[in-house]
Amino acid sequence: MNPRTTLSLEGAGGEQHRAALAYLTEAFAEAILAGIESDSFAQAALSAALQELVATYGEEAVAALTEALPGRLRAGEFSLSARH
Repeated sequence: MNPRTTLSLEGAGGEQHRAALAYLTEAFAEAILAGIESDSFAQAALSAALQELVATYGEEAVAALTEALPGRLRAGEFSLSARH
């Protein structure tokens, strides 16, 4: 694991990020094929991600990161399709 001192979703588009996203996308597809509902997998993945981030950066850093998420979600940053 690469030790880091700051937590940010900014600049999360590097090669390692793309590779990790490919692994996660594959795991998601395999779970769907195994009969796991997509929302159940997504919630489990989010929970696992938050647990890992807390273990790496601590509760306060992760809380600060998540405070910015509502605006980013509403802006469509994480939407896969065009907004209606």
